[in-house]
Amino acid sequence: MNLMPTLNNSVENQLSSSTSANFLEFDGVAKIYPTAKGSYTVLEDVNFSVKEGEFICVIGHSGCGKSTLLSMVSGLNKPSIGEIRLRNQPITKPGPERMVIFQNYSLLPWKTAYENVYLAVEQVYKHKSRQEKKEITLEHLELVGLSEAANKKPGQLSGGMKQRVAIARALATRPEVLIMDEPFGALDPITREEMQEELLKIWQDHRCTVLMITHDIDEALFLSDRLVMMTNGPAAKIGEIIEIPFARPRDRMKLMENTQYFELRNYALDFLYRRFAHDDALE
Repeated sequence: MNLMPTLNNSVENQLSSSTSANFLEFDGVAKIYPTAKGSYTVLEDVNFSVKEGEFICVIGHSGCGKSTLLSMVSGLNKPSIGEIRLRNQPITKPGPERMVIFQNYSLLPWKTAYENVYLAVEQVYKHKSRQEKKEITLEHLELVGLSEAANKKPGQLSGGMKQRVAIARALATRPEVLIMDEPFGALDPITREEMQEELLKIWQDHRCTVLMITHDIDEALFLSDRLVMMTNGPAAKIGEIIEIPFARPRDRMKLMENTQYFELRNYALDFLYRRFAHDDALE
């Protein structure tokens, strides 16, 4: 089977097809840290455009700068060289239009699920009444199936439920960009698949733009519109971008029976484990 129409072996080709929609742009981005032994380049010459509403997964070996890249989108970190723009405006600091979901959930343990979500709503919607904020909070807890657990604290919730609270908290602020750093990495395989399904349903309803780091190729192929594969660090770059051709909504079992799915999976594995082999495990 010829994969050339699906696989963009040139990053420049990928850029030319996506720059017409200037929603989120990485323009010559590099990140360099000073060390006792001299400067250390984590990322170098990253050029990439994301269309509004796209679901992008980023994959690569440990040390390739995936988390650094997404932290710059969030505004928690700044490029040393180049610029990241959202709707043609440079990203220079955190903002409510960009929300981050971490692997460790980052919930306040002394607050209930309701209170954790309400805190975010209160920060973003300062002009709304208490009743309006309450309704937004309850709406998003219901969205992730946690209405009955609203008054439970994180210590009383399972890993999957904690992640649902984190997703509800992020979506309650109606972000334009949802940034996810291996959000399901700590979950067991069954819960992980359930959360993938939940995330797709929510994304299809709200259609915010998603940037997600994962170390799981199957997860990336199931969730994303495009898979960005990073070269090894230091001075990591975007090596290749795979466009995922499967129609939505996606059925996991049917997808696993699709021969093209295995073609793409094997291509990604070859990129990571032969062309850019690394001694360390994937992040």
